[in-house]
Amino acid sequence: MIKKVVMFVLICFLLSNSLFFSQEQNKEKVVEAIVAIVNEDIITLSDFKREHDNLYMLLRSQFQGEEFSQQYEKLSKELLNTMITELLLLQEARKMGIDVSEQVKMAIENIKKENGLETDEQLRRALAQQGIEFNVWKQKMEENFLKQNVIYSNINREIVIEDSEVISYYKQHPDEFTEPEEYNLKAIFLDGESRPAEDIEGVKQEILAKINQGSDFGDVAAEYSDGPFKENKGELGSFKKGELEPTLEKAVLKLQPGEISSWLHVRNGWYLLKLVSRKESRLRSFEEVKSAIEEKLFEQKREVKSQEFIANLKKRSFISHQTRDMRGRFSFS
Repeated sequence: MIKKVVMFVLICFLLSNSLFFSQEQNKEKVVEAIVAIVNEDIITLSDFKREHDNLYMLLRSQFQGEEFSQQYEKLSKELLNTMITELLLLQEARKMGIDVSEQVKMAIENIKKENGLETDEQLRRALAQQGIEFNVWKQKMEENFLKQNVIYSNINREIVIEDSEVISYYKQHPDEFTEPEEYNLKAIFLDGESRPAEDIEGVKQEILAKINQGSDFGDVAAEYSDGPFKENKGELGSFKKGELEPTLEKAVLKLQPGEISSWLHVRNGWYLLKLVSRKESRLRSFEEVKSAIEEKLFEQKREVKSQEFIANLKKRSFISHQTRDMRGRFSFS
């Protein structure tokens, strides 16, 4: 009876739609409140704010401008739902009696080894220098392993990829496994911005004359070319079809290995190109791509089965949560 009363109070507390801020309405001051009840566990406002802040800072370190805004809008909108899902997985791990202590221990040992650290204390100091508290970091690692084990036990080991599926995918998606043409080029470049226009024509003719007389293209590039082509004797590198500037690629397509283009005018100057070699387009063999296809099909099936598994977990769980958007409660400098 007491348990039912406590649950009733919690639900009322949650569904009252009041988030109990201080009377000064200070957005930075969060007074504790419940934002979700998930079976026997709760997610508090401070839990949400902590995850929200972590997400915000992570995205800020990876994206800028409009790209940041898009990523933040997409991920923060689903943050509470994500937290509920992760809590359900951790609850399932408890029910299954999963023990990941050895996995955590091995992971920590590997991290120390990879970073040249001998003791846990050295690792603690290294994490502290990055503003990370060791015990919090370790707990997050343990939770990640627990969730991974639940997914593996209930989903991964149930997935079977038949050879017929792999063969069918290969035959139906040839574009995914076709390597485009690739060109290896040398170039002589005359900078139209730094050279007087009246001098360029004479230099172009002089270069062509030397090449026609049998001079090595790389030596001529080292003597006449502007920019980095002078130092590297005209080495332009390898390019897949579609990567070159259109004017240059159109000329390259007409060349055979060893042949030299006419002078090509682009926005900032003139190019003379030599096709060193061409690698023809080819469809990669089935054996080359079989593993990649199996992995892709596995991920597709895992995504579908994961959604089904989570939906089933939610269906047989007690979940009640705030429906208002809480992101506006927090501000950042």
